[in-house]
Amino acid sequence: MLRRDSERTKSAPSRRASLSRQPALQDRSSRGSQAANSSSTSTRDAQLQEIRHELERQRAELLEEAGVGFVQQSKTPAFPDVSDQATAEADQHFAMRIRERERKLIKKIDEALSRIAAGTYGICEVCGEEIPFPRLKARPVTTLCIECKTRQEEQENGRR
Repeated sequence: MLRRDSERTKSAPSRRASLSRQPALQDRSSRGSQAANSSSTSTRDAQLQEIRHELERQRAELLEEAGVGFVQQSKTPAFPDVSDQATAEADQHFAMRIRERERKLIKKIDEALSRIAAGTYGICEVCGEEIPFPRLKARPVTTLCIECKTRQEEQENGRR
């Protein structure tokens, strides 16, 4: 009996010691997760910078093309032949449709740049999940993750 009591006293301090060591282990693991979070944050920041530069490049390119298109559009000559005039008008209408699409894309780019500045870029507007970088890289103006976009397209196709 005496022996068991001494074993209990010996094991009790070691149990207390192991309990007191747990916070230190937890502190170390939380520091590790903080480092991992810091690393993933810096990776995410680098990815956002890459996308921001790409969006700014696309925007500048579209604005430059729009300026050239406007100058060309304003110089449409009048043709004496009716069929030539009709072709020129069809071309002008087509160019106007392209300019309208480019204008909408510039607006989407501006909205994406605003979301980057606000810190909300890359978050799906429907489910609130983070949109994976490969999707953002492929379609930088997107506001939906692939799952939500797929559902949206299926609903749109069902309405037709």
